[in-house]
Amino acid sequence: MNFLRNTIGVLVGLGVAGVLISLGVRLNSAWITYDEFAPFQHWETLLMAMEHKPYFFVALLISSGIAATVGGVITAIIVKYAKVAYAILIGFILLFIAMLDIIIFPYHPTFYKILIFLTFFPFSWIGGKITEVIYERKKRRLKRQMHRKSAAQ
Repeated sequence: MNFLRNTIGVLVGLGVAGVLISLGVRLNSAWITYDEFAPFQHWETLLMAMEHKPYFFVALLISSGIAATVGGVITAIIVKYAKVAYAILIGFILLFIAMLDIIIFPYHPTFYKILIFLTFFPFSWIGGKITEVIYERKKRRLKRQMHRKSAAQ
């Protein structure tokens, strides 16, 4: 049962991260020059058009960091054990997808290729740690309440 729960947690985290990255790309309406929402069909054309506009890739890095953090939090909330490890798994999968993107479409600037490594792992780790800290605080608070109840009796 935990395997199913963990798999669902990872898939939901990846889905949320993918949606946030897609929204980050669509942030500026001047970047999107096509009518229908088909990001994979037009991705190469978009990258070629933005090759000499670094602010697009900065926005893509920022949205990737936010997406990795939120995806890590969502995954860590859903899984039962090893919350930080599964959040880091989200970062690894997102980094793998980003590396495939860089290999398939060579229109990314060098700073993006370097910084993408420094984006996914730390931010997904932070997402897992946020959830872990919140759960630990909640556990300690419940322990204190139980201790107070037993001391009052």
